[in-house]
Amino acid sequence: MNDFMKERILRRLEPLSDERLYQVLDYIEFLESKYAQHEAAAPNVFQRFAEGVEDTMRAGRVSASTVAETMGLMSKAMNVLSGVAAAGKSVANDMVNAATAKPASSPESSSSPGSDGTSK
Repeated sequence: MNDFMKERILRRLEPLSDERLYQVLDYIEFLESKYAQHEAAAPNVFQRFAEGVEDTMRAGRVSASTVAETMGLMSKAMNVLSGVAAAGKSVANDMVNAATAKPASSPESSSSPGSDGTSK
């Protein structure tokens, strides 16, 4: 999708109520199932979980505003968890890099006897 089209769609979506936005989402999913030529980008684990919670709430006839508020909170929680996952990955990468790096030669093996400033 080009940026012009994306911006045009977003402008049309912004003023809509949560109830109307869920109707739009339902219609998009309908079109996707009817005309799917290729798969959309696969959601990550957090997104799949959140979408499952959202679908369950909507199937239970929970009000659109409550669903939207819950999903907003879940989005914030997912951002925190994504940050924690990224930090954990960075630490793991640092540990792997440190473990696989060539060990520096120790100062004792690289210096000649008596070169530490003491006389023998």
